Amino acid sequence: MSKDIPDRVEIEETSEDNSKRKRTYEAWNHFKRVKVEGIQFAECNYCKTHLKAPAGYGTTHLHKHYEKVCKKRPRKTDIRQSFLKTNQKVSGEQELGTHIFNQEERDGDILKIYKDERTKYYNLLGKIKCRIAITTDMWTSSNNKGFMAVIGHFIDDNWTLQNCILRFLYVPAPHTAEVLADTLVESLMDWNIDRKVSTITVDNCTTNDVMINHLLQKLPTKDMLLDGKVLHMRCCAHILNLIVKDGLDIIGSSIERIRDSVIYWTASPSRVEKFEETARQVPVNCTKKLCLDCKTRWNSTYLMLETAIIYKDVFPRLNVREKNIKSLPTEEDWVNAIEICGKLKLFHQVTEMFSGTLYPTSNFYFQKICDIKMKLDEWVKSPNILIQDMALSMLRKYDKYWEVCHILMGVAVVLDPRYKMSLVEFFFRKIYHESARFKIDEVRQNCYDLLFDYQSRCCTLNESSSSIGSLENTMSSDVHSDVNVDDSLDEFEQFVVSKTSGATNLSATSELDMYLEESLLPRARDFDILNWWKTNGVKFPTLQKMARDILAIPVSTVASKSAFSSSGKLINPHRNRLHHTTVEALMCSRRWLWN
Repeated sequence: MSKDIPDRVEIEETSEDNSKRKRTYEAWNHFKRVKVEGIQFAECNYCKTHLKAPAGYGTTHLHKHYEKVCKKRPRKTDIRQSFLKTNQKVSGEQELGTHIFNQEERDGDILKIYKDERTKYYNLLGKIKCRIAITTDMWTSSNNKGFMAVIGHFIDDNWTLQNCILRFLYVPAPHTAEVLADTLVESLMDWNIDRKVSTITVDNCTTNDVMINHLLQKLPTKDMLLDGKVLHMRCCAHILNLIVKDGLDIIGSSIERIRDSVIYWTASPSRVEKFEETARQVPVNCTKKLCLDCKTRWNSTYLMLETAIIYKDVFPRLNVREKNIKSLPTEEDWVNAIEICGKLKLFHQVTEMFSGTLYPTSNFYFQKICDIKMKLDEWVKSPNILIQDMALSMLRKYDKYWEVCHILMGVAVVLDPRYKMSLVEFFFRKIYHESARFKIDEVRQNCYDLLFDYQSRCCTLNESSSSIGSLENTMSSDVHSDVNVDDSLDEFEQFVVSKTSGATNLSATSELDMYLEESLLPRARDFDILNWWKTNGVKFPTLQKMARDILAIPVSTVASKSAFSSSGKLINPHRNRLHHTTVEALMCSRRWLWN
């Protein structure tokens, strides 16, 4: 209640009064006590309004006046970040307004979205009746924290290839094989897919080899395909990188001189302009710009050489006009670069194909690996000593990793109705000559072994269902003990089960034989292998289950690395204080919402 009374007396308080009654209330920063006709009031310092303030009256009404009523109080400029937000009126109409950014609110929103989206994917992975292929890799952020990306790959009920980020979790150092194995097992069990994993694709290194061995000890192998024999899948793109790097080392000096020239002419805008002007004079009809490579990525070296070769006549012309150039590629260097680039084109194309995530890659694996093997055998016979040395170096690395074809990748090409066993026979006869028959039979046997593995799991499920039914019958007979049961037929039921199991195995064998005997489909470029298996499940039910699992297996870890390219934008030298739970929520939620 306010009053405007001129006759007032301001209360002067002594230091003794201040010590006895210490005013700690923030409201009194904006009011002072006055007496009007013997009654105590609080006078606003800004609008001079009087509010009752007897002893023990409290200060809530003072706060309310200062914050909402007083129009003359000083206004502080809010420097907090604000953003546009659509607000809904009571009438239902929407209006555009501003909202002050609040970090705690945003963190809560992020975590809520993360939990909601995670629940959706958790339920999805729990319902699908297929195995899930895993790719995983480690990444070190700009603030030297290690993160593990875990990606799941599967074919959904509509027979569409899907990949889903499962975890992007912080892994404290040291990153030993056992620590990585424990972290991965925890992630798989957290999503309840530890018994549904088909393969785990990782980069080729000793730590990952040991990690897979730890996983085989920690997870039950009875739930794995072929008892864990095919769990480990090496990243093909990484192996290609190792093979080509060994070959490029042979002409390292030539590449280094070309790289030095590219570094010099891309060092400043003025040099780039001078280079482009000279290129127009030569002339060179190309708009590509020189690009510097990353020494640890051979494909970037290939792209650098490919572009530099186009401008090979520009470099010596510039050398006449530029005195500061210390290194100039020789004619022999360009001959070597042209020769090598022609050879590496195949590897570049294969790497791009293996790096696909929107289409199956396992059925391409066999053909491309055989192509590389045949080319290397051909290059070894080249009259050019340099190419011979390069091919021999690459062959040694090839034989180290791919002499023994991964079982599932051989099966994958057989499950392609355009090729089946015919492509295996075609390539193996060219590669292995006299010993080709043994290798062909090995791939065929792998198909039967895997087929029986799938069939036995179906039988186990059926027997489990039968056991449950028998248990229910037993319980029912205990309740109705007066019902006569012919116990002599118990053995007959076991006989029927074993007979059915044998017949099922026979039908599975016949299923594969019938599939292999059918004519090959035409090699159409737009052939949809997933759609073909989706529509042929009635004829080949067990093979359809195999195809759904095997065709989902990625042959590279590019899906994990793509997550790291996004995380590099999220965690950078200028923004590296995000809590690791917030980082995971942001990374996973974004990918889930995109999907």
